Amino acid sequence: MKSKEVVDSVTMKRAITRITYEIIERNKDLERIVLAGIKTRGVPIAKRIQERLKQLENLDVPLAEIDTKPFRDDVKAQGDTSTVPVDITDRDVILVDDVLYTGRTIRAAIDNLVSVGRPATVSLAVLVDRGHRELPFRADYVGKNIPTSTDEKIVVHVAEIDGTDDVLIVSPNEA
Repeated sequence: MKSKEVVDSVTMKRAITRITYEIIERNKDLERIVLAGIKTRGVPIAKRIQERLKQLENLDVPLAEIDTKPFRDDVKAQGDTSTVPVDITDRDVILVDDVLYTGRTIRAAIDNLVSVGRPATVSLAVLVDRGHRELPFRADYVGKNIPTSTDEKIVVHVAEIDGTDDVLIVSPNEA
């Protein structure tokens, strides 16, 4: 396997800041927003957006952590480890994830959300959109579009989990 860095820490910070500004611009009533980070790496990205909203708008936006494993259609896991600190009914929920690929994780996240409440709207913010959708989802807020082939992988590292911030494309060794 060979890997190539396509996003460094500075570019990642800029992408998250840009997503935050877009959220501010597109949402008339920021008090209605709930950020919902998709475990695992969507959560620290959502926390960074939450921090930027606090800095820019002096606003404490609630943050939920969404576990998609019990709601997946491919591999089922027992026990939902989600935490949703506020009632999401009639709120504008912004799902946050690291990579948008087939859309299956997003479907599972929405299934989880509607199991705990009925949001007024659900939108999607992703650090990387790599294409190859199997389900009809698109991100409302995108940090970076990175076209890939289906045999490549996108690997996102966040400092809170991995000790570094970057995005890599990992491709099989070419003979």
